[in-house]
Amino acid sequence: MLGSTMTIAIAVAALGGLTLLLTLLLIWANKKFFVYEDPRIDQVEDLLPHANCGACGYPGCRPFAEALVQGQALPGKCTVSTDEGRSRIADFLGVALGAEEKRVARLACAGGTNVAINRAKYQGLASCQAATLVSGGGKGCFWGCLGLGDCEVSCDFDAITMNPFSLPVVDVDKCTACGDCVAACPKDLFSLQPVSNQLWVACKNLDAGDEVLADCQVGCTACGKCAMDAPGGLIAMMHNLPVVDYSKRHQTQAPIQRCPTGAIVWLEEDGSITKGKEARKIIRKGDREVGYS
Repeated sequence: MLGSTMTIAIAVAALGGLTLLLTLLLIWANKKFFVYEDPRIDQVEDLLPHANCGACGYPGCRPFAEALVQGQALPGKCTVSTDEGRSRIADFLGVALGAEEKRVARLACAGGTNVAINRAKYQGLASCQAATLVSGGGKGCFWGCLGLGDCEVSCDFDAITMNPFSLPVVDVDKCTACGDCVAACPKDLFSLQPVSNQLWVACKNLDAGDEVLADCQVGCTACGKCAMDAPGGLIAMMHNLPVVDYSKRHQTQAPIQRCPTGAIVWLEEDGSITKGKEARKIIRKGDREVGYS
């Protein structure tokens, strides 16, 4: 009986000693590896919109809050927040507001079903990614939007809707420039652009000549009139498409005026589109006749 008591006492003592040792090790490790976190980070994060969109260049609002507190960024980089929200952060941290131009997703295609035709009928999963794997999706213009809405599905901010002609429309006010639509489009038609880039080529067709119009009535025919009319070498023709040099002064509507198809346009601040005076008028309200039987 005494032996059993001694055994239990030794076991309890050993367990207690081990517990004490582990406790001391944890205390030491906590002091040794403690990383101080500025409490202002939580407060700044609360002032951010919690969109976690990445438009500021950081993977989420928390990393951006850390950068703000550490002086590595300014509140103006958050283009999703309101002017009041950015000012509150700047006042709280005692830093300059800074400025960052808002960026939005832009679509380099205007070939909806009322102006563009399909040469083959795709049947399968209603996804642009899936359709692309089947001979490019069947659209007459190989480079054109397939209109199955992968971009709309990918947008967590409801900034993209499909219009009646199966073409994506971006809501400038809702767009956060997160880039999800850019990744979702298998035709690489979306890109993130500063809102000041209002002169826009709404086409990625690489063919040339009027035969382009057989597949899409608003496609670029590579006539080059926009490049001729653009001041100071603003536009150059590359691979049968006009390319705008946005590093030059580009706040001019001169290049759009003689475009016969309206493939180069002027994007208004509210997202509406202005075409040149010589662009043919599209009055068709229904789908263009398909090119297959």
